[in-house]
Amino acid sequence: MKIDFVSDISCPWCAIGLNSLEQALARLDGELSAELHFQPFELNPHMPAEGQDIQEHLAEKYGATPEQSERNREAIRARGEAVGFHFRMDKRSRIYNTFDAHRLLHWAALEGRQRELKHALFRAYFTEGENPGDTEVLVRAAEAAGLDGQRAREVLVSGAYADEVRSAERHYLDHGIHSVPAVIVNDRHLIQGGQPSEVFERALRQIAAEG
Repeated sequence: MKIDFVSDISCPWCAIGLNSLEQALARLDGELSAELHFQPFELNPHMPAEGQDIQEHLAEKYGATPEQSERNREAIRARGEAVGFHFRMDKRSRIYNTFDAHRLLHWAALEGRQRELKHALFRAYFTEGENPGDTEVLVRAAEAAGLDGQRAREVLVSGAYADEVRSAERHYLDHGIHSVPAVIVNDRHLIQGGQPSEVFERALRQIAAEG
């Protein structure tokens, strides 16, 4: 079973969705085998390098009041805890550009360490409050994922895989993906959003049964 997980580093529901999907796959171990591929999506492709204050960003983009944002943050924190992901809302105050993180993830796939890097990037941003567009943060995340730090730095400095990432982003936009996470199974079945693990489990079992 091929699973494409379309997501962004700055998307909290993507971190929740990944852990939830992995819990479902763990329960389905022995029933089906799956190849998980991480595909790029930028929620804020025009975000400058210095980023933007989160509350300012949410107010501009969604019209969210501080009270609404606080309720949403608490809901996200609770859902994260339920699937084993630790959000530190006190450490994360800005939204950043994530294009370089997606380039590094493309390279990590070629090295066979993409899932490890994805988890490291989510931890860096949502748990440690670091900037996932910063070269040093990205290099540390690569090393934490078992990748060669010097090679990661070379990828980042060179601008490698920019065309590949932009092409993949266009592909998913052209195919109607406008919110993430989007979980695409066998190029045909779409499961949208950071669903509970039980929802993923039922859907994957049904898709497997249909052949």
